[in-house]
Amino acid sequence: MPDFADRTDFDNAERGLIARLDPGVIRAADGRVVFDIDEFSSGLAGDCPDTVNPSLWRQGQLTAIQGLFEVTSGIYQVRGADLSNITFVESDNGVIVIDPLISAETAAAALALYRAHRGEREVAAVIYTHAHIDHFGGVLGVVTPDTSVPILAPEHFLEHAVSENVYAGTAMLRRGMYYSGAGLPLSPTGRVGMGLGPAASAGSVGLLAPTVDIVATGQEAILDGVRIVFQLTPGTEAPAEMNFHLPDRRALCLAENVTHNLHNLVTLRGAQVRDPRIWSRYIAEAAELFGAQSEVAFASHHWPTWGREEIATLLTQQRDLYCYLHDQTLRLMNQGYTGTEIAEMIELPPSLDDAWHTHGYYGSVSHNVKAIYQRYLGWYDANPAHLWQHPPEAQAERYVAMLGGVAQTLARARRYAEDGDLRFAAELAGHAVFAAPDDAEARETLASVLTRLGYGAENATWRNCYLVGASELTGQVPDTPVSASGMAAAMTPTQLFDAVAIRIDGPRAAGTTASVLWHLTDAGATYRMELSNGALVHYPTARTAPADLTVTLTHAQLLGLVAGAGTDGVQLDGDHAVLSTILGLVDEPDPAFPIVTP
Repeated sequence: MPDFADRTDFDNAERGLIARLDPGVIRAADGRVVFDIDEFSSGLAGDCPDTVNPSLWRQGQLTAIQGLFEVTSGIYQVRGADLSNITFVESDNGVIVIDPLISAETAAAALALYRAHRGEREVAAVIYTHAHIDHFGGVLGVVTPDTSVPILAPEHFLEHAVSENVYAGTAMLRRGMYYSGAGLPLSPTGRVGMGLGPAASAGSVGLLAPTVDIVATGQEAILDGVRIVFQLTPGTEAPAEMNFHLPDRRALCLAENVTHNLHNLVTLRGAQVRDPRIWSRYIAEAAELFGAQSEVAFASHHWPTWGREEIATLLTQQRDLYCYLHDQTLRLMNQGYTGTEIAEMIELPPSLDDAWHTHGYYGSVSHNVKAIYQRYLGWYDANPAHLWQHPPEAQAERYVAMLGGVAQTLARARRYAEDGDLRFAAELAGHAVFAAPDDAEARETLASVLTRLGYGAENATWRNCYLVGASELTGQVPDTPVSASGMAAAMTPTQLFDAVAIRIDGPRAAGTTASVLWHLTDAGATYRMELSNGALVHYPTARTAPADLTVTLTHAQLLGLVAGAGTDGVQLDGDHAVLSTILGLVDEPDPAFPIVTP
């Protein structure tokens, strides 16, 4: 364990302070609170309470430090205005914006704070470092929808921004309520942050498609007089991600590849499993390419690191961290151990564990090891007894019956909890809840056990998951805080059609056939759509094979039609009922589906 007396991180987190957000409450146009950093700053003051892991309390205090900071000459960050950081690089005639946060409101507030102290510089360019919503969602807070400024992003950015935030968006948002602690009060018995930052804002999300793709490491751009050298890092913290170097400022942007914690290899909200092997190698490549030419390294979360030796140490330890987890998991996997077994076996060597930034405030050794196993071997652990297990409710009924009923199951759960085995107590109480979801004693027992697990967790997202689960067992289900609907305007026709296709109720659609030709006049493209065998298939086509309906429209009209705005101004040739038939088979997702209950 690192030394709690070491205040280096606190010194670095305060270094270069110019001004605080004052007040630190950011509101939407209707007065609704979008983000409140003052709540964190005051709520995390003082000594660590008994209900929070001391290491996590320390990280929460660090991420609550907010304001406008000078990183180095000509580079500024606003931290603590959202889950992520927004960075401003001053250029010849304006300012380059890097990663404009989650919400337009928080991005606009950060830009206003910057301009209040650095002048009314116009935005000259926008850079998205990667395809996660906290790094692009607030773009309409810094530029208008019709902006002509260049927007740079790693290749395949739009593909992954949509797949990660729209296709499985409802499920991810619901699960994200757990790992973010949405609805929990900021208190010693509630949220203390997310490890990666204080919290996610809940404002207006948008997306403008990139106009410049970064396609190769070493690619350079000069943006309003600022020279930038890029390093592509696909498959690391995001499927599309990049670092970059500012040679004239001797500054290295590490996106979200190197932050002051162990990151996720698969997030608890759900995502594609990341590759720690290539992640480690790209960190090594960044050090090789830019380390000797950098006096400061900054990222899209947490605080910068100054000094070449300090940067080298940070990069080396982070490089070794992901490499160690990968290689040791593979070593033990090839000895026949399963992911859950390996997660109990691996501990970081003291040389890594003694550094604060390797600790699992956002990712964890436990669930990252399981992610590595999943990446290579999938969900099945090769034991045939686990190949076709009953789903949770059916399992619960059988376990509870075997244990002599709900009361006996709960008695055993409480006994394990009293003995300190909270993990098995949660499993038993969870079976009781799934077997008898209306049993108040079962819910109360499980909530009590989950609360104790949350209080002991060093990992912020584990704490949040435990405590949100406990809260929902008492009947408190918060509203989904953020929607990705504002991204639709940047989606391609294929992505818009996908968004409909993944909501088709297959069993209801199985007996229906239909075909549509879509002519997009402003794109000069034609797509064929067929409803067949319960699947809504679509693809671009150069053929004009007969279809039940031909639809001629613009991209904007397609957006409106998908959103339910109707067909005014849209040319329909053929059977008009085909559209209503298809749309009538669309299922509505449930943004509040149950998790800790059946």
